[in-house]
Amino acid sequence: MRYMSLYKPGKESDAPPTAEEIATMGRLIDEMTKAGVLIATDGLQSSKKGARVKISNGTFTVTDGPFTETKELVAGFAILNASSKEEAIELTKRFLSVVGEGECEVRAMHEAPALAS
Repeated sequence: MRYMSLYKPGKESDAPPTAEEIATMGRLIDEMTKAGVLIATDGLQSSKKGARVKISNGTFTVTDGPFTETKELVAGFAILNASSKEEAIELTKRFLSVVGEGECEVRAMHEAPALAS
């Protein structure tokens, strides 16, 4: 089953990762990809470069970043291939051990129904 792990940092930063942080994360990504448990992952730039788009009663509202509620900020994601929620949690713990601070929300993804031939 596929799971999405959404990374929410303890605080937002404009600083890019250091060469050491990139290398450490690269090793984890490589290992998890070769093991078949990591489908896709990426980090996001700071919210000041983004926007929130909302629709209510057919009217769109666009709010440019930065966003002050850091607890709601998503800084990255990983799509995991895990046999259970518990396995997805363990994989997420490995990721958090590398990034050091923050939290991840782990959510099961809908599986597309098989199409009849």
